[in-house]
Amino acid sequence: MNTVMLVVIALTGIVAVVTVESRSSRLDRRVRALDRKMDLLLEHLQVRNDDPQLAEVTALAREGQDVAAIKKYRELTGAGLLEAKQAVDRMTP
Repeated sequence: MNTVMLVVIALTGIVAVVTVESRSSRLDRRVRALDRKMDLLLEHLQVRNDDPQLAEVTALAREGQDVAAIKKYRELTGAGLLEAKQAVDRMTP
């Protein structure tokens, strides 16, 4: 009986993790899509998103120092590694 309960608990845990991961993945895709749309709108309206604190990050990215730019971006914004990399990638033409 104990083995059956352990299997049921394990399967419930696995299903919960998979469900949360799936939702997280969908939300991440939606946020990235919204971010791209916002960038396009700002570009179309010719609105510059110049944050004085991010000027150093932009300069590092344009000099090809991506790792330093990502590190600085994370320090300034508290962003995760993937988000910081995507932001730095958008800064370079």
